[in-house]
Amino acid sequence: MSNNTATMTVPYRKASKAEAAVSDASLSVSTVESREPLLREALGETLRDIRTRCGLTLRELSEAAAISPGYLSELERGRKEVSSELLASVCAALGIAVSDLMVEAASAMALHAASPEMAAI
Repeated sequence: MSNNTATMTVPYRKASKAEAAVSDASLSVSTVESREPLLREALGETLRDIRTRCGLTLRELSEAAAISPGYLSELERGRKEVSSELLASVCAALGIAVSDLMVEAASAMALHAASPEMAAI
């Protein structure tokens, strides 16, 4: 059995700085767009949605939950992880169960994950 394989040499050309920058930018954009949100981001977004639906300001909710407005803001922006105790306090101040918040946040994550597939339909 003969093993004759032809190889072709392709000349190598180094990409220019502009080409590299465009390639890097497009890679980071597609990575960001396709990234599933972190749980803390989904929880924060859901907390903010529920707070605004309840007609509460950030300050009003922070006082009712006995946490600082700055910390609540960081939670809503998905910048801080939340403990179960703190989450229970915020949910109690909102008049909702922690499980309801978790279900709504999980639904938002599932919708985000499914959106590229749904767009293709």
